[in-house]
Amino acid sequence: MIEQEVFVLADRALNEVVAQIREDQWAMEMPADFHQNTVKDHTPTLREIVNYHAYDDAWVPDMLAGKTMAEAGNEKFKGDLLGDDPSGSFAAIVEKAVSSAQQLQDPEHGVHCSFGDYTAQGYLQQANNFRALRAHDITRVIGSDYQVPDAVVQGVWDEISPHAEEWRTIGVFPAEVEVADDAPLIDRLLGLTGRHPHGLETGTS
Repeated sequence: MIEQEVFVLADRALNEVVAQIREDQWAMEMPADFHQNTVKDHTPTLREIVNYHAYDDAWVPDMLAGKTMAEAGNEKFKGDLLGDDPSGSFAAIVEKAVSSAQQLQDPEHGVHCSFGDYTAQGYLQQANNFRALRAHDITRVIGSDYQVPDAVVQGVWDEISPHAEEWRTIGVFPAEVEVADDAPLIDRLLGLTGRHPHGLETGTS
């Protein structure tokens, strides 16, 4: 699959998990071993984690259009994006991001992130593993039996596996967790990205 197709599947997988969050779970604090990429020395709530993903997704249309954050407006998506209907608000943001990915014509088109310039292809690869793995992480936290779809797992594996060690050296993934070669692909993907297939462990993603 090409990156746009994986993005659509991964973003919608994350949205499916978010739709399962119960009203009483939004305020729950994330466990210490939750794979998080948030403010240090702060234990985020589940709502904060999802709001961060809403923020990340809200930028996708502008990023794929080739705008810099300054051109789009640095403060454009600051603050609470979830409102009184967090699942519904998140779903609406996801669909805008998905639509922009589906309309992308040139995978070599420049994308100007706050942390550097990339091709649209490279940008989407980073986005894809972030969304697919976070769908898994949130599933564990909320006690859902949701399974990340096989097509998403395969697509992200194909994108990550050639670059995993390179990305690990710059802190994208923690140390690899050893998993049997004949384990299901989802388990091998989790191990490759520093996650224990049968439980969350401390790391970053």
